[in-house]
Amino acid sequence: MLTFLRRRCLAAITLGAMCSPAFAADTHNQALYNSLAHAAPELNPQALHSALSAMQCAVNSGARQAERLAVIDYSQPSTARRLWIFDLRKKSLVLRDLVAHGQKSGENFATQFSNRVGSYQSSLGLFRTQESYQGSHGYSLRMDGLEPGFNDRARDRDIVIHAADYVNPLWSERQGRIGRSQGCPAVRPQVARQVIDKLKDGQFMFSWYPDQRWLKTSAYLNCRPHPVTDILTAHND
Repeated sequence: MLTFLRRRCLAAITLGAMCSPAFAADTHNQALYNSLAHAAPELNPQALHSALSAMQCAVNSGARQAERLAVIDYSQPSTARRLWIFDLRKKSLVLRDLVAHGQKSGENFATQFSNRVGSYQSSLGLFRTQESYQGSHGYSLRMDGLEPGFNDRARDRDIVIHAADYVNPLWSERQGRIGRSQGCPAVRPQVARQVIDKLKDGQFMFSWYPDQRWLKTSAYLNCRPHPVTDILTAHND
């Protein structure tokens, strides 16, 4: 209880300092934040607030409302369960589990992020999930990065959600971290189908880290997105 109260206090400070008009003016969104924060007390309050603010900015700009939201808190180590999936209608936590970061983003902690093809680094910001498919990693999920300059080359980079045997807590006993991807948010094979089925077809995913350049210039955190038609537009690859 004490830990939860500390986090609520931190959330109040964070929200007072960082609230965007697109999010803070809506009491429904504040209620949603409160419910999700209660369901996920270990999630950094700033990460959750930023995810909801970015999502609301996209919706206000014409994106279709989602049923679920995934949040990755890259400020936590790879050995922590730093992926959360929320049901936005029920205001509840669906799943919390491990997720990998890119090989060149860091060791146990991810500290470097990129939008560049061949960087082997993870990307920050708001994504919209798209179609599931069978690929070289089995059942996988494509997604589009919505943030110009930070993750909008996700499809060019083949950044997808997929299962990986190296997303395994036993790796941490040998190497002090789980395995790393080429930039994809890879998950444990035991939960991959559940993760993909919950997130496919137009849900939101948000990757967070206290990167100052991104925090200051993100189109969605500062609510200056490019014109949005419907980001759920189907892709035929």
